[in-house]
Amino acid sequence: MNANTASAPGATHLGAPSLAAQFEPEDWPRILLVDDEPRLLSSVYELLKGRHYRLATATCGREALTELSNLEFDLILLDLRLPDMSGHEIMDFINANGIGSDVIVMSGDVGIEAAIGALKRGAYDYLRKPYSREELLKTVENALQKRKLALENKRIALALENSEKMYRYLVDSSPDIIYMLNHEGRFTFVNDRVQQLLGIGRQELIGEHYSVLVHDEDGERARYAFSERRFDERATRNVELRLKSLSGNGSDRIFNNTLMAISLNANGMRGLDQKAKKNEFLGTYGVARDITERKRAEEVIYHQAYHDILTDLPNRMLFKDRLGLAVIQAKRKLSELAVMFIDLDRFKLVNDTLGHVKGDELLQQVALRLKDCLRRGDTLARQGGDEFTIVLPELRDRQDAKAIADKFLESLYRPFDLDGHEVHISASIGIAIYPDDGETIDELLRHSDIAMYQVKALGKNGHSFYDKSMMDVSHQKIELEHSLRKALEQNELEMYYQPQVDVATGKIVGAEGLMRWNHPQRGLLAAGEFLPFAEDNGLMLPISDWMLGALCRDLQEWNMAGGEAIRLSLNLSPQYLDRGDFFEKMRGVLTEYGINPAQIEVEITENVCIRNPQYAIEQLNKLGQLGVSVAIDDFGTGYSSLSYLHRFPIHTIKIDQSFVKEIENENGHFPVILAIISIARGLGLNLIAEGVETEVQARYLQASGCTIMQGYLYYRAISLRHFIGALEAQRSTSLHICH
Repeated sequence: MNANTASAPGATHLGAPSLAAQFEPEDWPRILLVDDEPRLLSSVYELLKGRHYRLATATCGREALTELSNLEFDLILLDLRLPDMSGHEIMDFINANGIGSDVIVMSGDVGIEAAIGALKRGAYDYLRKPYSREELLKTVENALQKRKLALENKRIALALENSEKMYRYLVDSSPDIIYMLNHEGRFTFVNDRVQQLLGIGRQELIGEHYSVLVHDEDGERARYAFSERRFDERATRNVELRLKSLSGNGSDRIFNNTLMAISLNANGMRGLDQKAKKNEFLGTYGVARDITERKRAEEVIYHQAYHDILTDLPNRMLFKDRLGLAVIQAKRKLSELAVMFIDLDRFKLVNDTLGHVKGDELLQQVALRLKDCLRRGDTLARQGGDEFTIVLPELRDRQDAKAIADKFLESLYRPFDLDGHEVHISASIGIAIYPDDGETIDELLRHSDIAMYQVKALGKNGHSFYDKSMMDVSHQKIELEHSLRKALEQNELEMYYQPQVDVATGKIVGAEGLMRWNHPQRGLLAAGEFLPFAEDNGLMLPISDWMLGALCRDLQEWNMAGGEAIRLSLNLSPQYLDRGDFFEKMRGVLTEYGINPAQIEVEITENVCIRNPQYAIEQLNKLGQLGVSVAIDDFGTGYSSLSYLHRFPIHTIKIDQSFVKEIENENGHFPVILAIISIARGLGLNLIAEGVETEVQARYLQASGCTIMQGYLYYRAISLRHFIGALEAQRSTSLHICH
């Protein structure tokens, strides 16, 4: 340190900072004092010391440049006359090196050129020596305050610039279109996203009216949204608009001249008119979000929620909605409408024999044919399974509904082609008319359903209008179902037997077990009067359990009486065969009553063999291993296939009575019967003819090779007591035929 700086106690130099300087806060302004007069330098130092400044001194230009090269100073108090260089040269160094220090020049030079030179070089102020103490302090304070404000403004400007850059980045990289409109509805700003989504450059839109983008059909909605000028808490509003797209080669989305749905969120903006002292509407700010994919997904979800997936027809939910609207309109116009309930005949048979895939194809073809028969405004729906419903609004009279029902039946009459399988079906159609047959949705559907079941009961393949008398029949069916459930508990069921006779010897060789119901009010009911209800209402399994037990119990009674061995047969429901524990049930009952399995024959239909062949083979093979024989009932009436006769463990073929009835002349030719007899003989199977009622039929069958028969010619179905009586009479006499 030179002598000049040593005379300034507390001065800070590059190599020797004062002790006080070590404790000076970093936020105090740093000031460099440059003067070659030690007394003046020291007095300035003392004047500024203790005022929260960090001070350093230099007595020549070289020292000043060294300090400026190593430290940053907020303010420099600079003497122009220095021994080695002028103050102007130091200021040139400051400017050349981008040093941001402010300079207060202190000089005793009275010439104007020195002051002008200092001010040109950026000096904050110029103090002539001698100056007053207050003048120096005030100038230093003002210079530092101005510097502080300038730095703060610079920081704010930099932050604002960074914020604007970030905002611009966020706006331009937004997945949404962000825009501003002036009070006339013209674009004053729009981000780059508009180019990507709509294929229109942002500059092309500036100054254009928003209507150039809005689809014509949505123009009125857009005008309402953008002309409304609310500014309270209700200012934000949402509206969906379709915008025109000119883009056809977008990378992420394709807008090939398509219309895009846009959800717009718009807010009003106001400015303050100082003269009028009121708010002035400036325009609109908005965000347009592309919801095209969302809308498409919503449409798919909505369609699936209200349409049948298989046929693409309205489902029952949508049907009820449309029927409700049709009822309201009919009530307003005082007109009629029709509700139809359609159930396909023989569909279950197709489904069981050809499989569910082909069944689904059939339903699809049926739906197309039915739709072709409808008028505009009619609604066809799928209720489920093979059931369809239709609403026909604005009927002129009932003949309109009848004509359409006839068209349905005619269209379904033509065969259906299912990959080479020619299938024939028909339909049962029930019709209810509003308001005569009901004024509510549920009433119309229920009554059309009842009318449809009336068609089923009368032989199917037709249509019927609802009549109040049908309700009584429907109630009878409900009552029958209820009573049937109680019949099992109250032991009202009974087995009857129709003997099977060997006409060559006249002996009873077996019998078919047939169920009867001793109804408390209606008397003795045949199986055909109640078993269909059991099939439809889940009662077939417990009834089959009862039938199997009753058959074995009756057979045990005959065996214990010492009668000759005889074989009884029972018809087996497909539902019962499908049950997994069927075989165990059969074995358990045979063991319980001590019955020889050879005395039991199970009768099944052809369709049981075809609907699920592998499973049926497994079940029937188990019966064969147990010793129970199997008969094919109603042979030739279903989807016959000779292949299953080889694959299945079948012992007996029963000729259906529909073929036997055709025999009216014993000298006639009946090729179907002859073919069945030939098949049975060729495969070594037993043969039984059902429904034999005349001597002509019996003689023709016997002459053709069928000797085992059952029918009214020999016996009707009789009770166990009469059946045992017939067997005992046969045992005591050589031949007894009962008519």
